[in-house]
Amino acid sequence: MTKVLIVFYSMYGHVLKMAEAVAEGAREVPGCEVMIKRVPETLPGEVLGKMGALEAQKAMEHIPLVQPEDLASADAVIFGTPTRFGNMCGQMRQFLDSTGQLWLNGSLVGKVGSVFTSSATQHGGQESTILSFHITLLHQGMVVVGLPYAFAGQMDNSQITGGSPYGASTIAGTDGSRSPSDNELAGARFQGAHVARIARKLSQDG
Repeated sequence: MTKVLIVFYSMYGHVLKMAEAVAEGAREVPGCEVMIKRVPETLPGEVLGKMGALEAQKAMEHIPLVQPEDLASADAVIFGTPTRFGNMCGQMRQFLDSTGQLWLNGSLVGKVGSVFTSSATQHGGQESTILSFHITLLHQGMVVVGLPYAFAGQMDNSQITGGSPYGASTIAGTDGSRSPSDNELAGARFQGAHVARIARKLSQDG
């Protein structure tokens, strides 16, 4: 079985919804085992409460926490992170900073890596977040995969939508009230299936 791991951080649930769609797409590929795990929260409950995120965080407690060794046992890892000033969130950065031993051992070399994201506004740093995330994947020796234009939804100009050749994305709205659209979820599913197919081919060739 080809193992596809989805690793995400979501403060209010938007990235979680995208992660679930990515998983749906990956599960469409025969011979793939798909897992979803979350990175540890670094903010105290008091701060999360003031940010209005405590309820959403509690709703995700059933999702297992990821460990660095989980990345090594997967054939593909698809990362999901909200945008923070054009970069990944601190929670994701802290987790990735704990993978130094994987880098030292070359444990992720040749594995497929991909990224999806969310932002509050339409031009809130989605592309820079994904591209800057790719730097870490390249340092780990991963094979970086995006969201090709074969997903025609990213060329839809009839609506406000996330999605770029770098990866699927959603727009949460400045108050967090906007949920991922059907088109954004379709992009996430496409990316999940695309990554899974490539990982499947690479694992068979290996």
